[in-house]
Amino acid sequence: MSSRRTFIKQTAVATAGITIAPSLSFSQSSRFSSKLNIGLIGVGLRGTNHLTNLLQRDDVTITAICDIDPNRISIAKEHLSKAGQKQPKVYGKDDYDYRNLLEEKDIDAVIISTPWLWHTRMAVDSMKAGKYTGVEVSAANTLEECWDLVNTHEQTGSHLMILENVNYRRDVLAVLNMVKQNVFGELIHFRCGYQHDLRFVKLNDGKTAYGKGVEFGDKGISESKWRTQHSLYRNGDVYPTHGVGPIATMCNVNRGNRFVSMTSHATKSLGLNKYIVENGGKNHPNAKLKWKQGDVITSTIDTAQGETIIVTHDCNSPRPYSLGFRVQGSQGLWEVDGSRIYIEGISQPHRWDEAQPWLDKYDHPLWKKYGEYAAGSGHGGMDFFVLNAFVESAKQNIAPPLDAYDAAAWSAITPLSETSIANNGEPQDFPDFTRGLWIHRKPYNWIKDTY
Repeated sequence: MSSRRTFIKQTAVATAGITIAPSLSFSQSSRFSSKLNIGLIGVGLRGTNHLTNLLQRDDVTITAICDIDPNRISIAKEHLSKAGQKQPKVYGKDDYDYRNLLEEKDIDAVIISTPWLWHTRMAVDSMKAGKYTGVEVSAANTLEECWDLVNTHEQTGSHLMILENVNYRRDVLAVLNMVKQNVFGELIHFRCGYQHDLRFVKLNDGKTAYGKGVEFGDKGISESKWRTQHSLYRNGDVYPTHGVGPIATMCNVNRGNRFVSMTSHATKSLGLNKYIVENGGKNHPNAKLKWKQGDVITSTIDTAQGETIIVTHDCNSPRPYSLGFRVQGSQGLWEVDGSRIYIEGISQPHRWDEAQPWLDKYDHPLWKKYGEYAAGSGHGGMDFFVLNAFVESAKQNIAPPLDAYDAAAWSAITPLSETSIANNGEPQDFPDFTRGLWIHRKPYNWIKDTY
């Protein structure tokens, strides 16, 4: 812990560049001369992870916390006590008590880690209150909400960062480094997605053996209280950003490129029913439910620069975890499954190379320089980098590397996929959330501007 605090102190200026990204507009002046005062809205599992990482920094103060679950408030306060920190103001008397937190004048920045349906309304209220806002993924559920994020950012001048940690994964940043150095040639095609068996998360009552519950909603615990309802009522890719976020960065979406159109298709729904029958019996009330979400959702995106992106959502089937990355150009490609790379003229013809030597060679400067400090922060270290980018951006009051336009474009996959599936795969046009300015926006330089 002390080494990470020393790192933060010694490299505050050096790492500021992690956050430097071209902004469409708005002031770039710093508001903060000392510590950044942060309020946390939502201190469940994800919010508590952010809390524990923030408590290892000497340049922030946790001023307030908000959650409607008293148990999560108690856990958060215990973390603060163990860290020797002053107890924060507490909010959570009802669903809208977070608005009272936002009225606190001594809060500079807010991190939102709540159920999906609350992300946009809380982020909008936070920006209207003048707070530098970080929101967990996905950022929005509808196209209207996507526009709400963009419009509020532009109207208030308050910045929004979508806290997509996979953009900072070590192999992802190494491949991004290769992309920027033209190792793959001109980019042609991508694959990505969220392929993760979450049945044990979606169906868990906290009373049976972990992973064998068959309850959700009021009878569930943690994410099963709210996440599972989306599979019951929505047929679309409800969680696209872990996959598409890194790919959008590689092909400069909103910065010289953009998503143009998308088609989506869904398989039948079998996985959750099968799981409930096997673990709760065919007579269990939940075994009679009709799940709307197909087990595998496949979307294909066309970009303005002529690339295609296949995005897969697969969370209700038995399978190992994978984000399914594939980055393909005119000179070669990388596939995360199998950890393999092929570069024409260097690799043996028609034979894959092991990816690790390539990833080591092009290891991103961020990871080479600061990887040891990221250890233990969560999700293999990438949680440190995404949170550090947020904090350093907020301290300088500059546009974050993953901004409101990214939050809108990536999250729009959800409602567009629902509409396409409902209309037998009919193509859906992506809104241009930058209103044409994507043509002139300069790509964020993830190599040069990280220091």
